This record gives sequence, C-alpha cells and structure tokens, in this order.
Amino acid sequence: MSIFEYNGSAVVAMVGKNCFAIASDRRLGVQLQTIATDFKRVFKVHDKLYIGLSGLATDAQTLYQKLVFRHKLYQLREERDMKPETFASLVSALLYEKRFGPYFCQPVIAGLGDNDEPFICTMDCIGAKELAKDFVVSGTSSESLYGACETMYKPNMEPEELFETISQALLASVDRDCLAGWGAPPLKCRRE
Repeated sequence: MSIFEYNGSAVVAMVGKNCFAIASDRRLGVQLQTIATDFKRVFKVHDKLYIGLSGLATDAQTLYQKLVFRHKLYQLREERDMKPETFASLVSALLYEKRFGPYFCQPVIAGLGDNDEPFICTMDCIGAKELAKDFVVSGTSSESLYGACETMYKPNMEPEELFETISQALLASVDRDCLAGWGAPPLKCRRE
C-alpha cells in the first residue's frame, strides 16, 4: 500500500460558467479503520480561492499551515490577495523545494482569477502542475472519479447544475472506494 493511500481521500474540482466547485470526502482512516468522519480536506485561502489536499493527513495539515503563512506574507507585502495562478506556482515551488523528502500530498487548487475566469489545477507531490479546463481529481478514488466526471461533466454549467454534478460524481465515486467516504460537502464559488 502506498503512503498516499494510508488515510484515504477523494478531492475533485470542476469548472462551470464563471464559477467553480470543489468537493472532498470527510473520512479519515488508517487503512481500513475509520478514525474520524468529519475530517476537513478543502481549505479556504481567500474568498475566491480554495485548496483541497489529498494524501497523508499529517502532511496535508503541515502543508496547509505553510501555505497560509506564505499567503499572509504576500498579503502584507502586496496589499492584495493572490491570484489562483500565482498561488498554484507558490504551491508548486514549495512542493519542489521538498522533492527529496516530499510532502505526501496531491493538491487541487480552484479559484476565480481576473475577470472571474475559473482556474483549476492539480499537481503531484513534487509540484508538477496539471492545468485543466473541465475538472481535476486526486486521492485514492481518482480512477472512479475520472469515470464519473467524464460521464457527468458538461461545459458552461450554471452554479446550481455544477453543484449537483460535482456532488453526484463524488458520491458515485466514493461508493466504490472503501478508503474514502462519509459524505461530501461541496463548495461553490461564483462572481458576485
């Protein structure tokens, strides 16, 4: 069993029409034993930017704390929030910096950039980015998530339809993975 599968996880992000949605499961386990059913994997960076961290839970929490620290320094220096593209580059650089002793995490970044253009990307544990225009997935459920998302995703969905689609895709996927599950609270973000 890979160290990425030790705690189990499922994270997915989808793009709609001037909006995005990101969701994850709530189960924290040690292999097949469930430890908690309210574990948080998706974190808010600011009002228009979220990050989901799948993989080893302790590394995910450590990485999130470092990212919050770096974002606050950026806010103090620049007097504005980070754009999603900038934040993705920050995460990538932070992961690559630790490439010889990596954080066992696979981040999923979702945000609204300039002109409320949705941005999603994922990366591996050493920071190699994968940008997408439709959806990205990570975690132990990634194979079944790809299938569910490819089946259900349509371009230019409105926020309500996107919310329903990401919820159904994630729930269908975690039903086929014993290392993930226990609900899936999705978050959606759109321009105001």
